[in-house]
Amino acid sequence: MKVTVLGRYGPFPAAGGACSGYLINASGSYVLLDCGAGVLSRLAVYIAPESLSALILSHLHSDHISDVSVLRYALDLASERRDDALPVWVPLEPKDQLGQLLYRDHLVLHEPLCGQAVKIGALKATPVAVKHSIPTFGWRISDGAKTLAYSADSENCESLVELAREADLFLCEATYIDERLRQGGRNHLSARQAGQIAARAGVKRLLLTHLCPLEDPDLLLAEAQKVFPAAELAVERRTYEV
Repeated sequence: MKVTVLGRYGPFPAAGGACSGYLINASGSYVLLDCGAGVLSRLAVYIAPESLSALILSHLHSDHISDVSVLRYALDLASERRDDALPVWVPLEPKDQLGQLLYRDHLVLHEPLCGQAVKIGALKATPVAVKHSIPTFGWRISDGAKTLAYSADSENCESLVELAREADLFLCEATYIDERLRQGGRNHLSARQAGQIAARAGVKRLLLTHLCPLEDPDLLLAEAQKVFPAAELAVERRTYEV
């Protein structure tokens, strides 16, 4: 199983960067995990959008779904090369955001059920509810041999430890430095908290993502490495072997 980081920023992209988006590939199954600003153009470097097996949207905030709007157009124009709708697993709230996803029957929406795995080609994907300002699911994805855990956006909570338990690769948000939490930052993790969760869960590898462009990435990495020395910053357009 391989994962390509198409975008690593939130809640908006840094100059030349993209928001959350990760392409997972295993035995010819292609799953796009989140589809924020700038993701579609990068996706097309690796595969044609109509070749996707599924789309997973962790939650309905714009920095995770904004490029779905143009992905729909790409699917529409490629409809002669794809005879079925793209399955999308997405929380069904807030309703106003959900309603904007649909377009000419090119997407079929499925509600994630916490702990209930779904089969996507060679992959098994299991949603885990996490703690954010709207309904949000982290995902645990396995090809039968290796496991990728994705935190999505979340405050510090016990379900993140269970989500990441002994994962081969933990893709975890690290929006803040600790000082930002003391100043009132909420709904997200600090890099130190991401490292603590990785250490408690016994993960093999930690990639920090959902980086805020206003933070110094070197400071984020240093905070995480104090508690999880092997922490790394996710690098955009790099493919990682899980």
